[in-house]
Amino acid sequence: MRASKHEGTGNDFIVVLDPDDALRLTVGQVRLLCDRRRGVGADGIIRVGPGRQGADLSMELRNADGGTAEMSGNGIRCLAQAAVDGGLVSPPRFTVATAAGVRTVDFVAGESPGWARASVDMGPVTLGPDQPQDFENRKARTADVGNPHLVLFGPEVATVDVAVLGPKLQSPFEDGINVEWICLAGDGVGDGNGDGNGDGNGNGAGRSLDLRVWERGAGETLACGTGSVAAAAAARSWGVVDPDGPVRVHNPGGTLEVTLGARPGDPAFLAGPVRKVADIDIHPGLLS
Repeated sequence: MRASKHEGTGNDFIVVLDPDDALRLTVGQVRLLCDRRRGVGADGIIRVGPGRQGADLSMELRNADGGTAEMSGNGIRCLAQAAVDGGLVSPPRFTVATAAGVRTVDFVAGESPGWARASVDMGPVTLGPDQPQDFENRKARTADVGNPHLVLFGPEVATVDVAVLGPKLQSPFEDGINVEWICLAGDGVGDGNGDGNGDGNGNGAGRSLDLRVWERGAGETLACGTGSVAAAAAARSWGVVDPDGPVRVHNPGGTLEVTLGARPGDPAFLAGPVRKVADIDIHPGLLS
């Protein structure tokens, strides 16, 4: 099996092109491929299939634990680079059918080899009510970005024990949930190393957030695209970011830009860098 590996702000995926819709991976195979010691290593695996629902392509996303996921903002941007490189679609714009609906992707090659920039129509964000539980003096509310999130806002995120609190906070949710801890930029963990296209990190508080994330099925990751969208929407609802203009979300692995719709039901847009890491020829013995 041939594949490629890509990363968007440190959120890494193995991408397999399957235009004939012939490949089926078991839970055990996905876990092994994503294993960072015994396999290739990744936060998840994406199978790119033929178009459906009128879209140019389709996306099947599996988390590192082998479970399925509805959507990944960074994952679909990695898919875009793999699909363009593989000749399945032509930039600058194409559509992808996901379990959360059809998404439109805008793709531009970067100035450096292997780098690109992709923007995705993430659909509307549905916010739940403020959560009444005690989250150690943090504001909290759920958000749906095609997949479920619990966003917690507080004074800092650097000292949060994500590995302990992530499983604890998601356990009450029957199908699991992604958990994001956010604060105004400058109070948290800071930013990653840029995006390969000369993009700086210098926005002040008011339009910038720091974020750390626990992803269901993957654990703590360096970035989360849908989580960044959920975080920006929740932060705007609490009045902690400017209501107009893009919100820059500083993940540990780099910065993503979220543009929220002006009215309820309007789509949000996620933009950021994506980089090709490697082409992979997976030995059949690994999958046997």
